[in-house]
Amino acid sequence: MNRIIGKTAVITGASSGIGEACARAFAERGANLILLARRQDRLEALEDDLSGNGIHVITRVHDVRDRAAAGAFATDLEDRGIVPDILLNNAGLARGLSPIHEGEIDDWEEMIDTNVKGLLYLTRAILPLMVERDQGHVINIGSTAGRWVYPGGNVYNATKFAVYALNEAMNIDLVGTKIRVSGVDPGATDTEFSKVRFHGDEDRARKVYEGYTPLTAEDIADVVCYVANAPAHVNMLQVVLECTAQRSAAVLHREGS
Repeated sequence: MNRIIGKTAVITGASSGIGEACARAFAERGANLILLARRQDRLEALEDDLSGNGIHVITRVHDVRDRAAAGAFATDLEDRGIVPDILLNNAGLARGLSPIHEGEIDDWEEMIDTNVKGLLYLTRAILPLMVERDQGHVINIGSTAGRWVYPGGNVYNATKFAVYALNEAMNIDLVGTKIRVSGVDPGATDTEFSKVRFHGDEDRARKVYEGYTPLTAEDIADVVCYVANAPAHVNMLQVVLECTAQRSAAVLHREGS
């Protein structure tokens, strides 16, 4: 049964990777989309690709780190009479893989501002609309890095542990409502993630995925849709997925190693 058809999903970080894959998967299931990301050209291309066949797509250039922008976005939704059925907090990133005593503080702040504060800003802006209607589903994209620490992960690990904690806290705070909160925590996934982590070093990023078959953005989108499609009385609090070669954040088998 398709319970996603006709619903409206807000997706952050929608212009590439897991966000784009989720947008496509939701559209295939008949959901209307509100896509947020920083890269306007990619948003416009995605809108052109997904609009039509009864699917309504709204795009908005948005940086989740901008606190004021989150409030303005929620006001715009209210003015349009739109209450999202799904908020997919997907925007996030890692920067660097240095030990804590060699880390770049600018990298730390970007991760904290995006992965933690950005998630909070959007959730705080959108959740009251859901609470007023007593209906909705918040899905937070976390990471196995929020379950297991690995060498060099330090601050990125900390931000994803925060997402894990916030996922549990949101569920507790919303007890008595019909609003569900779910966390989806992927392991190694071949997207732009490592390229961003290594500041555009494509050779180093490519080596992250050598010797095994990692997850893809489409794999994550399949799980997100499964979670979103659950009956209204079913709340999947936490889902962890890894490729078969990986068994924890730091335990991964590479062929030939």
